[in-house]
Amino acid sequence: MAELHELGADELTALYRSGEVSPVEATRAVLRHIERWEPHLKATYALDADAALEMARASEARWRRGEPASAIDGVPTMIKENIATRGVPVPLGTAATELVPAAEDAPPAARLREAGAVFLGKTTMPDYGMLSSGLSSFHPLTRNPWDLTRNPGGSSSGAGAGVAAGYGPLHVGTDIGGSVRLPAGWCGIFTLKPSLGRIPIDPPYPARVAGPMTRSVADAARLMEVLSRPDPRDHMSLPYQPIDWMRLDRDVRGLRIGLLLDAGWGTPVQPDVREAVEAAARAFEAAGAIVEPMRPWCERSMIEGVDRFWRMRFLIEIRKLPAGRRDRILPFIRAWAEGAAGLSGEDVFEGYSQTLHIRAATVAATQPYDYVLSPTSPMPAFPAELPCPTNDVTRPFDHIAFTLAYNMSEQPAASVNCGYTREGLPIGLQIAGRRFDDLGVLQVARAWERMRPAQRPWPQPPA
Repeated sequence: MAELHELGADELTALYRSGEVSPVEATRAVLRHIERWEPHLKATYALDADAALEMARASEARWRRGEPASAIDGVPTMIKENIATRGVPVPLGTAATELVPAAEDAPPAARLREAGAVFLGKTTMPDYGMLSSGLSSFHPLTRNPWDLTRNPGGSSSGAGAGVAAGYGPLHVGTDIGGSVRLPAGWCGIFTLKPSLGRIPIDPPYPARVAGPMTRSVADAARLMEVLSRPDPRDHMSLPYQPIDWMRLDRDVRGLRIGLLLDAGWGTPVQPDVREAVEAAARAFEAAGAIVEPMRPWCERSMIEGVDRFWRMRFLIEIRKLPAGRRDRILPFIRAWAEGAAGLSGEDVFEGYSQTLHIRAATVAATQPYDYVLSPTSPMPAFPAELPCPTNDVTRPFDHIAFTLAYNMSEQPAASVNCGYTREGLPIGLQIAGRRFDDLGVLQVARAWERMRPAQRPWPQPPA
């Protein structure tokens, strides 16, 4: 049998049901594995073995009574640190935050607690989630387990690294421009950025979602069963639908699938990435799907507008901080925000308007297709110490050209591993669907899991 830390949620709960393994044993196994990895990865925040074991013992008692709280009762779980959990401070990845224990669970954490998941702790992120990097002024530098000299991506940095390293089967991240998909692509794992409002979150914000980060589509579907349950605190959430998230089998024959290899702006797709995504498209075609190349629908002026709006929004927030706290923010992020200092109201309004232009263009371009395939990122994981692949505060978003559009359009988009570079780094395949078709995206990703070549073994802690 595989090691306990390698098992998925359904495998663990089957063992709990039979009595062969208890939630306490599984939790201890994952904690031991984290202890071996963590000196190298630095992917956790507020790791709490005592609290985790207390939750595991409560789960063990429920399983012995034959009364588990859900299909993930007792499964080791980690949550991105910007999703509040009762009693734990929420630093938002930055040394500028005053550490005050959270008064209550945010909606994703509340649903997981109700479901009996075992909270091991939180996972790291960069300052305010404003980087696709494991670089933070508060947390130690988080690294990629496939190559410790490389970045895991962000802003769900610790979650991406932790899933790949075996820090429990269930993780939850957040995404506003690619923050679950980029680390998923660079760490070789699976994630779903759901339709806006599918998973209630607090505070809600346009384009911001929470999403499952796992090693398999099936584990992500189990998380969606729990995370998509309603919570009145999210005034932007969708009406609850009792979706059968585990109905993952689907024949791709006849599906019309678009293939996008040029986003219209940003960093050009590197050859290894292009080859892997094209090979995936050919596999879908061989399985009976109708695959058609797509022309780009976004251009650089659109992202430059979004960049101006985001800079000003963040500059307003950091100006509210006392000077001493403001000075603790990562210098790259401060410099980025201060780039908005000379903008006029007209500049900022026109920038905001570009979010709507991207939305309209994305919906129109993708509407003829059932699903769209693209790279998750145009390049593999970049050096660990950099804030972004360009390391250029004037062009910080060139690597999010394929992911950003689906945040603006509110459409579901997944990232699933589709190959490796010549250096052995994972390559992410993005699968996007029409708005509200979250289950369909999971189904197509599951079809790809079954048709893709054998995956390389997961990375192991250094000896």
